[in-house]
Amino acid sequence: MSKSTWKRAGVATLSAAALVAGLAGCNDGDAKAAGKALADPLQALTAAYEKTSAAKAAKVTMTMTVEGVGADSGTMEMTGVQSWDPAAMDFTVKGSMLSAGDPDAPEQMRMLMLDNVMYVDMGEKQAAEMDGKRWMKLDLKAAAAESGDKALQKQMTGGLDSMNQDPSQQLALLLDSPNLKHVGAEKINGMETEHYKGTLTFEQMLAANESSKLLSKEEHDKLIENVKKTGLKGYETEVWVNKDGYPARMDVGMEMAEGKAQLRADYSDYGTKAAVQAPPAGETVDLFQMLKDMGEGLEDAGDAAGAQG
Repeated sequence: MSKSTWKRAGVATLSAAALVAGLAGCNDGDAKAAGKALADPLQALTAAYEKTSAAKAAKVTMTMTVEGVGADSGTMEMTGVQSWDPAAMDFTVKGSMLSAGDPDAPEQMRMLMLDNVMYVDMGEKQAAEMDGKRWMKLDLKAAAAESGDKALQKQMTGGLDSMNQDPSQQLALLLDSPNLKHVGAEKINGMETEHYKGTLTFEQMLAANESSKLLSKEEHDKLIENVKKTGLKGYETEVWVNKDGYPARMDVGMEMAEGKAQLRADYSDYGTKAAVQAPPAGETVDLFQMLKDMGEGLEDAGDAAGAQG
């Protein structure tokens, strides 16, 4: 696998992770209301939000499908453990979006995130071509700071903020939906659940994103204008809450003029331990240092990661 392939794989993995977390998108509280008045969406989802944020971690399988955007279309599946206090993840990633048409790309990768740094295991074959170093390191904030580009720093920070989002944040957003409703009882993954749904505008999602506060009014207005040009009207959001008051599944979809994206996240084992450790420094390759050495700068990967911020 060439250095350019490492670059493509890293950018694809990073941008997909940012999109997943940005689509899937706060803290303590008493969840005694869970299981009561389930047909009352505000009461039920408020209780689920409080209980989920207090759980701090869960096992998750996220499947993202992107259609109608040519070479960028495809699927991505991320399975593993995510924690949100502190923020960390340990996922196995696979799907057509990884390879981007490269026959030498690995079929799956392991991806870690810890202390706002991502690590991607490129596999033994690729390590043999990189002096035994199999882990690709993506330290977005450090790379952005080194670049001296304030706009890029905002993109990088936004991408990390999206990846750090936990499932309770999507519940908090859904509570602001103007048309939130209870759909009914359904069985999901063998569990009895209550199904709720609602829609959110892009403006509502942006207002709830902490990284958006970094934008100037001019940047904010330009972002809104550019999104409107894509034809994005909003996000269709659905959640299935189990009898214990936790989300068993979340679906988030968005449709634009040129295509659509759909995310499904199945959660289980709330409160599980997420013991994520960074790989040894001697086994890592810094992606952005590689890009600098290749004379390609940081913007290619920055655009991919920051697009969701």
